[in-house]
Amino acid sequence: MASERPKAIERVLLDETAIQRRVAELAAQISADYADDAKLLLVGVLKGAFIFMADLTRRLTTEHYVDFIALSSYGKGATSSGAVRLIMDTREPVTDRHLLIVEDIVDTGYTLDYLVRTFRSRRPASLRTCVLTSKPARRKVDAEVDYLGFELPDVWVVGYGLDYADRYRTLPYIAALKREVYVR
Repeated sequence: MASERPKAIERVLLDETAIQRRVAELAAQISADYADDAKLLLVGVLKGAFIFMADLTRRLTTEHYVDFIALSSYGKGATSSGAVRLIMDTREPVTDRHLLIVEDIVDTGYTLDYLVRTFRSRRPASLRTCVLTSKPARRKVDAEVDYLGFELPDVWVVGYGLDYADRYRTLPYIAALKREVYVR
């Protein structure tokens, strides 16, 4: 039985089929690029990337390891403060390993830029990024994206890991939130 769409949803931007097709394409490209590498470590950014990370890693055909990091770039309310704070670091060492950062969204770019700079200082064998969604219109700093799922318009998006105030994260699609929900 399909559940009803929450009233806060304005419209679906990417349905489940489109997302799964693109995740499979990304996994195939990553698997090809790392076919001969036994040191691939994927680092997912919690909480937003956990669904994308799970689907992506199940489709990889190359040997890989999984770890997570948790950051915060949001202050009170729903806007990014621009200051990124490390809440939980990886458990696995990254030095001399091929590192792939897996992120749900690049908005301003502050978080991904922080992650790339932080992990580069730890001397990985290589460092790439895989991002499910990007909002180029919101970019404040350049952020390196090697594997990109989708570009989105400048609207608040939820679903497939993306949230608003910790809600709507587990929707199987990506949708635009009604503006009156997040603008007060």
